[in-house]
Order: sequence, then C-alpha cells, then structure tokens
Amino acid sequence: MTVLEAIRRGSEFLAARGVDSPRLQAEWLVAQALEVRRLQLYLQFDRELTPAQTEQARAAIQRRGRREPLQHILGTVSFCGLELRASPQALIPRPETEILAEAALGYLGALPEPDRCFLDFGTGSGCLAVALTVQCAGAVCHALDISASALALARHNATAHQVDSRIRFHQGPGFASLPAGLCFALIVSNPPYIPTAEIADLEPEVREFDPREALDGGADGLNAYRMLSAEAGPWLAPGGAMFVELGAGQAEAVRALFERHNWIVGDILADYSGVPRVLQARCPTV
Repeated sequence: MTVLEAIRRGSEFLAARGVDSPRLQAEWLVAQALEVRRLQLYLQFDRELTPAQTEQARAAIQRRGRREPLQHILGTVSFCGLELRASPQALIPRPETEILAEAALGYLGALPEPDRCFLDFGTGSGCLAVALTVQCAGAVCHALDISASALALARHNATAHQVDSRIRFHQGPGFASLPAGLCFALIVSNPPYIPTAEIADLEPEVREFDPREALDGGADGLNAYRMLSAEAGPWLAPGGAMFVELGAGQAEAVRALFERHNWIVGDILADYSGVPRVLQARCPTV
C-alpha cells in the first residue's frame, strides 16, 4: 500500500464514523506510522508502507474511528508553541486556553522579575504552568491539582521543557492543600465548567476520554468559580490578580460571583469565535 492509498482509505474510514477533518487526521496517523512530519507525506505519496507500518497506521486509524482523541494516539499536543505529552490522565489543552496563557503572560511579564510568582489552580497537564514558566524569565509557579496522575503528567511536561526546578507541585482539592504562607502575584485557572447534565451531550472525544473531574462544574457549571471567588483573595499579594477561563455563556454569571466578593473585574477577553472566554479580576479590597 502506498502513502496516498493509506491516507485515502483512512480518511474514508474516519469520515464514515463522523470524525471531523478526516483527511487531516488520517495524514497525522500515517505520518506517525512512518515516523515523518505530516507535510513530508506530500513528497512521498508513492512510497510503499512496510507491513509493520501498514498495521500500525491501520490500528491507529481504527482507534481514531472509535473516537479516541488524536492527541492521545499521537501522545502529544501543541500548546503555545510547545509540544506537551497528552494522555487520558488530564484534559487535553484547547486552543481557547492559549488566550488565558497569553493574557497571564502579559500580566506576569510586566511585573519585576522577583515578583513573578503565580499559582496554576487545577494544573491538569501542566500546560499553563509550563508555558508561562518557559516564556516568562524568572517566573516561579505553584501548580495544584486534585489528581496524582495529572500531576505526574504535568511533572513530565515540566521536566521535558527544563522548568521543573521553577515549578512546585501540590496535590489536593483546594487552597487548604497549599503550604501556609504562600503569596502569589497571579492565580490562573481553567477550572471544570461544564454543567453536569450537559456532559452527556459532549463529543465522544471529550465525554468518554477526558477526566470527568476536569469537566464537571456542578449543576450550573459554576461550582469552581464560587470557590475561587470566595477563597482566593487571601492568597494574593496586594493588587494581585486572577485570570480564569470561562465556559460559553457564563461570563456575566461569573462576573457577578466575583463582584459579590469585592473583586474588581476588568476586561473579559473573547476567544477566536467571539465567545467571552477569559475573566480578569483584581484582588478584593479590604
């Protein structure tokens, strides 16, 4: 079988199973089997796959046809220009979260280097912790998550990008899991925000493969924001800030929660589709 034949058969198989962008997905999986970059396939359409390569590509395409996420099959995901390990242990980083990362980087980068200490609340894969620490000189991160397996993945990603010495990892469900006395210039969080009843309607890639605790935000999707708005203030330095990612349609409800606890809510940034996605708030006044 040639490369082109493998791509065509794979894309037809994936299209029949409702996979988005089936040709592109098939190309990624054939490229993985050949251990080449995807764009290199265009220079070798007539190349014959070995039996082992054919079987590897077929198995990977079958997995994708069962709606296993492409990132899990490839084992990696791109986030803010970094290649991170992806696995079922943590939420796959989404493009929308890059908006949160960019906003947080702008805030941290404007601070004097000694003040660049931040908390990634619910770090998951470590995508925010690693990206911000890589891109912001002198930044020190504390990364908190309830899941030991997610923290193991985050540690791997920190080590792979040589910032593990500047990230401290903590396991637990909330601020009480952090050592006493910590003080942050910034808290960032991409919390669970899907209303419980809506999880059943998500795409299979999300519903069946992302950890439920990384998705389920309670009956109205706002549980994490209630906790963050009520409890984060004492952990911030005077004038410190919190940036949080929002679910679609949640901006005004989350704004109201933060303002109820005396946060000064600033701009709410929209994602690439115009959906309000990142809320920025300043530390509560005393």
